[in-house]
Amino acid sequence: MEPPEPSSPFDGHVPVAHGAYAAHTTPEAQEHDAARGGHTAREAHDDEWAGETRAAAGCAALLLALSLTIDAGTGSLDTARVVLWVALAALLFVILVPPHVSASPGRLTVRGLWTRQSVRTDRLRSVRWSTGVSQRLVLRDTEDGRAEIDPRVLVANPALWHLVAADARISSARGTLLCGSTALDRLSRRIDRETAQTVFKVSGLP
Repeated sequence: MEPPEPSSPFDGHVPVAHGAYAAHTTPEAQEHDAARGGHTAREAHDDEWAGETRAAAGCAALLLALSLTIDAGTGSLDTARVVLWVALAALLFVILVPPHVSASPGRLTVRGLWTRQSVRTDRLRSVRWSTGVSQRLVLRDTEDGRAEIDPRVLVANPALWHLVAADARISSARGTLLCGSTALDRLSRRIDRETAQTVFKVSGLP
């Protein structure tokens, strides 16, 4: 078992959520309402996912159209090359389409085209930054659930971050979160910094 981390500025700090979410009235949601001091339970999704998925489909369609056009112009278009370009366009779409991230009281879900990751955010065991090429936040719970999420999704969606942060506080209060306060504090500071920069830009301040 990993030793508990020292206290972090994240403890007790949860950003204010923005936006509208669908309310839940399940017993689990009511339990989370009580844990949050009576706040209504909510659900949130990655608002940018639909647009990014359309962009991925557009790039794949453009590649297919250009490839078929060039082959038709040079007289080299046949069934085999059509199949090849369709396969390459499909592969490009698979690479570009992002996973869909959603959160509800006590749970974070990351759905890919063929995969689904889910973690109990109210029973987190650890939160770490991955050491791979692309930066990822890796969350694990006490039930061996695991989910990887691009931190930019949380930065761009304060609603998702609010739910994850609130549940992390619950995990900390329950004593299950033994490793992760530092990672969450780092992300919280990043979100606060980028939110402040956005406010400055909107208000026209230098």
